[in-house]
Amino acid sequence: MLINTGIPTKEDLAKVDPSAERLAQGPVAIVECFQEIPCNPCVDACKRNAINIEGDINGLPIVDFEKCNGCGVCIAHCPGLAIFVIDKTYSESHAVVRLPYEFVPLPEKGQLACALNRAGEELGNFEVVRVISGGAKNKTTTIWLAVPQDLAMEVRSIKAPNSAPNIQNSAPGLQSSPTDTLICRCEDITLDEIRRVIADGYRTIDEIKRVTRAGMGPCQGRTCRQLIAQELSRHFGIPMEEVLMSTFRPPVKPVKLGSFVKGGDL
Repeated sequence: MLINTGIPTKEDLAKVDPSAERLAQGPVAIVECFQEIPCNPCVDACKRNAINIEGDINGLPIVDFEKCNGCGVCIAHCPGLAIFVIDKTYSESHAVVRLPYEFVPLPEKGQLACALNRAGEELGNFEVVRVISGGAKNKTTTIWLAVPQDLAMEVRSIKAPNSAPNIQNSAPGLQSSPTDTLICRCEDITLDEIRRVIADGYRTIDEIKRVTRAGMGPCQGRTCRQLIAQELSRHFGIPMEEVLMSTFRPPVKPVKLGSFVKGGDL
């Protein structure tokens, strides 16, 4: 299940993927956003009005594939790094996958980068054909990766060059990482902060939430919960399914106060 593993199922993906006919026409954006949170930067970013959210701001974004031209502006505006552009017309043998990326060092054009699937599994080393900076205001870089056609719908990230330091040579429970890598975007909690409290002995998501406020923002931990669980799993050497998840209490998604006043369905 997505809520337990952070990995969408085939059924989840079938709801957001464009048709084979649309993929054959040129680049197109795919929004792999599956949880209802108050977020709509992708809607504002699209000048062609190809992305819309039905109902209130908690709804899921929907792409009109006929309006989308695959410009990729929406990639850097998505705080959840959930938008990708696929161009299966790049060549007969390869497609280009445009990926959001927020790690350092950045790969360079012409360099080979290790591609990862949604589960973080390595798929091979492929050429970086372009690197687009998000600019001073937006730190999200877009990486263009040329991959075999049959992997275009599988590649969803890359491994940072030299991003696997020897843990034995690091401080206990810590790995070298950029201090500005955000885990909880709502509360501005970085990866280093999470790793430090884990190294201090906090073993559950609830404990980490209480000391850092990670997961207490508007999205209620829908983005950072799984990332924190991954860090706990890696640090303590336990499977993800054994990480004690945080307590869920209603309402399970943000609602307007007016809904409580009026009563009825939320």
